[in-house]
Amino acid sequence: MSATGLSVVVVDDKVVGGIYPEILEGIQRKDTCTFAIKAVPRARLEYLFESGAADVLIPASKTPERDAVGVFVPLTYNRATLVSLDTGRKPITTAQELIDSPDLKVVLVRGFAYGAAYDDLVRELSRQGRVQYEVDPLSVARVLKNGSAHLTIMAPSILAGAVQGDDRVRDLAGKLRFEPIRELPWGDSGAYVSRTSLGEQDQKELIALLENAARSGTVWRGFQKYYSPKVLKESIRPR
Repeated sequence: MSATGLSVVVVDDKVVGGIYPEILEGIQRKDTCTFAIKAVPRARLEYLFESGAADVLIPASKTPERDAVGVFVPLTYNRATLVSLDTGRKPITTAQELIDSPDLKVVLVRGFAYGAAYDDLVRELSRQGRVQYEVDPLSVARVLKNGSAHLTIMAPSILAGAVQGDDRVRDLAGKLRFEPIRELPWGDSGAYVSRTSLGEQDQKELIALLENAARSGTVWRGFQKYYSPKVLKESIRPR
């Protein structure tokens, strides 16, 4: 697992808590599953899952590349928005408006995925030389704070969680600005279960356990426990 706001909390290179580790822990207590969890950067996690060295990718958005190696289990609806420090600048409501704002530098987490429109936007911003990458949301928050980039694109809950969980950037909590743009609509967020590292029976059982966590409200209650209604309104909806 990789640090993902309060969905997955990593301290000193160890997963110490968060919504999804708690859900897996609950599954482990009730059933015969045992999860071995290790903290890695997001790009490394993507590689491990794609190569069959990790059984589960969670949390994750649905993509064709991941569909080739895993079974997607939807757990919530989410969306990426523009996230920045509120400086009073003119609102941005479309991808084209961002493209046409060359002074705004963008910082992203390598390995995050939000669909084809996100990929197209990032490709164009990269062509313009306006994108830098960091390993996790906390690093993104620190870049925004020091001013070397002006905004990021991710689910608001992820950055808000990173800010809440670290003293170095906690002062940003009340200063974040969330701007939905037309090209990035609500989509599925959930988990991928590996087709390559797990046998068919293990796949079926794990998928059923994750589906039950969403259907029973366990996942949504986890988000309500960790996040304010304002952050959830902009980024997460229950299934």
